[in-house]
Amino acid sequence: MPRAGLDRATVVAAGAALADEVGLAGLTMGLLAERLGVRTPSLYKHVENLEALHRGISIQAKAELGQALARATAGRSGADAGRAFADAWRRWALDHPGRYAAGDRLPAPGDEENLRVTNDLLQLLYDVLAGFDLHGARAVDAARAFRAALQGFTAIETAGGFGLPSDVDRSFRFLIDTVIAGLQTPHPSLPPDDAQPTPQFHPTAS
Repeated sequence: MPRAGLDRATVVAAGAALADEVGLAGLTMGLLAERLGVRTPSLYKHVENLEALHRGISIQAKAELGQALARATAGRSGADAGRAFADAWRRWALDHPGRYAAGDRLPAPGDEENLRVTNDLLQLLYDVLAGFDLHGARAVDAARAFRAALQGFTAIETAGGFGLPSDVDRSFRFLIDTVIAGLQTPHPSLPPDDAQPTPQFHPTAS
């Protein structure tokens, strides 16, 4: 029987769950319609096309990841907050590989809702880095390094790219401990901090 009462949020949420099962690349409107018990054309009343579905999943994913990171880091600071942030990021990505892949996409210019949730995620990271007394250009350097470490590792892991018979958890701890040690160590080889304030994000930030 066709499923009554569908709306955009329901379709996107079902698409996110299905993407976790079959992978974002394997998600199609036809598969989603089958999951929801409707004909494929019925979905286009709620999402314009597959690209719009991906966008909706991306926004949902970033919001959910942000909630997980906020819970994990609440009441923590410094290295403790950094490790909690990293662990929560990785766990959420492993639990939700399809929506994580969608959330890894950059928002299109002018897509303020997507920019807002993206910037909310970045602000959480800068809040954690504030516990390392990093400001201005140094905070930006640290945020880029931390993001690159997390996204690189989780992208390889969710794709099944770690094939050696060695403990992946141990490797992740090594990575994060190394990054945190770097954040705690002065870097005299870097140019001086430019004394600019640490970025504060808003819905139209890029």
